[in-house]
Amino acid sequence: MMSAISRRGFLATLPVASVLAQTKPLKITAVEIWQLHGHRDTVRGIDQQYQANPLFIYDELRPKPYADAAQGTTQNSAVSALYLKIKTDGGVDGLYGPIDNEVAIVVDQQLRAFLMGKDALAQEKLWDQLYRSNRHARRGAFLMAISAVDNTLWDLRGRFFKTPVYRLLGGPTRASIEAYGSCLGYSLEPDKAQSRAVQLKKEGYRYQKWFLAYGPGDGPEGLKKNVDLVRVLREAVGDETELMFDVYSGWDLSYALSWARQVERYRPRWIEEATQAEKIDSFAALRKGTSIPIASGEHIQGRWEVYNYLKEGALSVVQCDPEWCGGTTELQKICVLASIFDVPVIPHGHSLHAALHLIASQSPAVCPLAEYLILKMRSYYHFEKNPPAPKNAHFDLPAGPGYGIEFDEGKVEKQELMKYAG
Repeated sequence: MMSAISRRGFLATLPVASVLAQTKPLKITAVEIWQLHGHRDTVRGIDQQYQANPLFIYDELRPKPYADAAQGTTQNSAVSALYLKIKTDGGVDGLYGPIDNEVAIVVDQQLRAFLMGKDALAQEKLWDQLYRSNRHARRGAFLMAISAVDNTLWDLRGRFFKTPVYRLLGGPTRASIEAYGSCLGYSLEPDKAQSRAVQLKKEGYRYQKWFLAYGPGDGPEGLKKNVDLVRVLREAVGDETELMFDVYSGWDLSYALSWARQVERYRPRWIEEATQAEKIDSFAALRKGTSIPIASGEHIQGRWEVYNYLKEGALSVVQCDPEWCGGTTELQKICVLASIFDVPVIPHGHSLHAALHLIASQSPAVCPLAEYLILKMRSYYHFEKNPPAPKNAHFDLPAGPGYGIEFDEGKVEKQELMKYAG
């Protein structure tokens, strides 16, 4: 005879599909956007190196060459962040963020009313309905808003079942997740870049990504600086450290091929976003024209766009972002698609919660690494307790439940429920 056990405890012992089949709907009763306010110390004058940009072909929009100040200036600055909360009639809430303001506007004005009364546990149906609800849902701010809702609902489901999201997704597949150090903002002055690269190697980073600053508008001198940076970094870290490079869509095909041919000898692990995301033919030609692997994806949204790249043989690494591509639900499908083409998925890391749980649920052959934007992440989760951060270049698996997001009330000076004019 079965011993006494609570319904929730019994459900926790069953496979996810069986649990969902036996669970009553959780109806959404509120969709809220909260803005948190506080202060933190910021340092001005150092670690603010710009990266290449498509606008820099225009002389008047190209910044002056950057150099760190001799000493940074510390000041106490106001900070704020937006978080999405979804409530249900079962007393279980989902929480996710930070989210961007343009995303919050779409959630509030376009999705909130549609979500009311829907079953928060009906993951696939709800995603499909959101995607079909507006003819502009295929990309841009609308798809980013769907992503925010989807990620928040995954947190809610994790909290309901009292387990980390990665377990609901089929994980864990490893004991920890290796991070690559993403060096946006660090000085590209040769001596400083070399010193930083050596320091990151000592901290355990076997993979480093650097952001090249120059593009076609900077002429031959800028190209030479981009080539020289690859050389000095390789000399600094030796052959055992992988080096990746990102240009934020700031080049064209001809420029990318010229750079690639000059640096192939230094074995970059990849060149990222060599040109604008819509130029699939250029990415395919670049991949055929160099031995350097070609990466992109943060501005590729949805499995259909990813498929168009993969069928043309245009990518060596897919980098879709779970906060932009359609959420965790959609990125799962992108992982399946990419695995068919034997192309790894390494999610763009402008945020971490959803990406880490997704990676932890996938085979290491499919999702081998996580991006860690070292400078940005020092403050991005300012209002959270125990924000994700790697130790010896590895993330511990999040504990949950859900994404495990909790606020540090000592840092929250004010909370404001946001309402956007329709």
